[in-house]
Amino acid sequence: MSEIVLAAAVQLTCTSDADANWSSARGLIERAAAAGAAFVATPENTSYLGPHQEKVRLAQGLDGETCSRFAELAATHGIHLLLGSFNERGVEEDGEIRRCNNTSVLFGPQGDRLAVYRKIHLFDVNVSPEVSFTESATCAPGDETVVVQTTVGKLGLTICYDMRFPELYVRLVGEGAEILTIPSAFTMTTGKDHWYPLLRARAIESQAYVIAPAQSGKHDDNGLRHSYGHSLIIDPWGQVVATASEGPGLALAEIDLDLVAKTRAAMPVADHRASAQY
Repeated sequence: MSEIVLAAAVQLTCTSDADANWSSARGLIERAAAAGAAFVATPENTSYLGPHQEKVRLAQGLDGETCSRFAELAATHGIHLLLGSFNERGVEEDGEIRRCNNTSVLFGPQGDRLAVYRKIHLFDVNVSPEVSFTESATCAPGDETVVVQTTVGKLGLTICYDMRFPELYVRLVGEGAEILTIPSAFTMTTGKDHWYPLLRARAIESQAYVIAPAQSGKHDDNGLRHSYGHSLIIDPWGQVVATASEGPGLALAEIDLDLVAKTRAAMPVADHRASAQY
């Protein structure tokens, strides 16, 4: 039998004030650790959620202050800690750094960096006057899937808009993922209709836990962003087992990898997919 561990999805309302964001995140991570969480995840844009034109200028490397703070916090509390995403300093394009990466970083209980995932699918949409973004103007896409073995299970790392591409999750499960992380800053407009059904679908079809920490509320980017919130933890049968209320807070739930194995054995979707002919 696998060990049952407690996981926490941290919900934040981040702004352009990096120190205030850090203080809020640290307080909630410490609360989760005190409650016994062995795995804690924060949302997309944990370190900065403000005017887009500032993202590239303020971006840091993996050895910068943001990652150092989270590594130290993971070590202090002996937890697996996912920095849902931060603006990672990009590479030069024509002699100039014009874009950053939207990057998740997983730290282990000793503060070691276990995995880095750079968001593949960028949020370039024109849904309505209220929801029009071109993330690719300031972020470069990643090009590698990431599954990492940890003592809490095999984690498949993704970020926000990735959730609309089920083929990505088929690949992550094929690489062994048992737990899918989807840190997000989902807009209010799309969130009220799509957040729950998309995340439940990813859990059901992947037969995996989904941990989706989210941004919630209004941010100080001239009124351009209002995040839906409702951080979720969903089990492999698609049941929502934890959710956060409005504003900063926590969603806490037990992760039982035996349930993943039993669900997959009872309905061997991956085997059926592999043997199907279309």
